Amino acid sequence: MHPKLHSYVLAIACNIMIFIVSVNANHNHNLKHCSKSHRLKTVKPVKVENVTFPPFVNATGSNNNFFLGGAGVRGLQEQGKFIKFTDIGIYLQDNAVSSLADKWHGKSTKKLNKSNEFFKDIIKGPFEKFMQVTLILPLSGPQYSEKVAENCAAILKSHGVYTNEEEKATEKFLSVFKKETFAPGSSIFFTVLHQGSLVISFSRDAYIPKVEAAIIKNKALSEAVLESMIGENGVSPAAKKSLATRLSKLFKEGCAN
Repeated sequence: MHPKLHSYVLAIACNIMIFIVSVNANHNHNLKHCSKSHRLKTVKPVKVENVTFPPFVNATGSNNNFFLGGAGVRGLQEQGKFIKFTDIGIYLQDNAVSSLADKWHGKSTKKLNKSNEFFKDIIKGPFEKFMQVTLILPLSGPQYSEKVAENCAAILKSHGVYTNEEEKATEKFLSVFKKETFAPGSSIFFTVLHQGSLVISFSRDAYIPKVEAAIIKNKALSEAVLESMIGENGVSPAAKKSLATRLSKLFKEGCAN
């Protein structure tokens, strides 16, 4: 090839590569930055039964900002009737939208709701989570904690991570609830911190306390508590659907341009 022609071809190729890199960079910039500004304008509260979950909260044990990812009821079908036990709100640290959008932007609510991988990315994502559980029917602490512990143990064993450490953490979890009684309208709060600790707090209403009842330093158990709510066999399909619906909309609105 003639030297001048060769140089001309190289110049064209370089320009094409620069254009591609620029487009990708702008795309990634939009995914990472526009979501947050749009989120602040579009996140709305959700009312479940008699509980209104606000769009933003300050979580016990954390200095980060949280937005309402989704909310729904938890219940069981008994003798042909759906019995509602608790209302569950799932809050995510405000960087969750940009963290999840790279992979899940453009997916429909239906696809997100059916994707176990999507909820796994929420559970294990590099952002903090905060869960509010408000009672519809009265429950004693052991009634609530024993069922949660049972579900968490099954999850941990299925993942092959139920070691002595997880067993001790589960025992501590049970002990935190041992003397508690939850009347209708009272709330249980869980904060999953960056390092994996689980912050537990209680309230007689939906008010989020500033002081925790206990901190359990076990990442696997922390994630299992959230997975028991929104994982593959999560106890609240309604909360899962709400998460899928709201996050799909946030991805679309936050990354539209």
